[in-house]
Amino acid sequence: MKLGAYYKGGDLKKPSGGKKRKVRRTKKKALGGGPPQIPKLGEEDVRFVERVRGGNIKVRLREAKYANVYIPKEKRYVKAKILSIVETPANPDFARRNYMVKGAVIRTEVGKAVITSQPGQHGVINAILIE
Repeated sequence: MKLGAYYKGGDLKKPSGGKKRKVRRTKKKALGGGPPQIPKLGEEDVRFVERVRGGNIKVRLREAKYANVYIPKEKRYVKAKILSIVETPANPDFARRNYMVKGAVIRTEVGKAVITSQPGQHGVINAILIE
């Protein structure tokens, strides 16, 4: 396994004072990470289950078509179709590539909404209506 690009171990950090230390341990497979799992706008909802640290599982979202939109005035949730991604404050390029992350503004059948869940980690898109 290649560990270079996504190595998550803390042994390469510079200590306070700027002095370099001798590496006390070797790289382990358990310390290797992976690329971020960012869901895109798609034709249907595509999910997959992944085993994570401690034997737990995460349901990751690969593509999404629907969002659970909360309407504050009516105090209820509606399953609405996502039409487009308007903007993403975290990274403007994400909106152009149709990536959906927490904080992104999406246009749905009900109106504009802000994503409040972490779709890549929770496996679902929850949003709050802003119009």
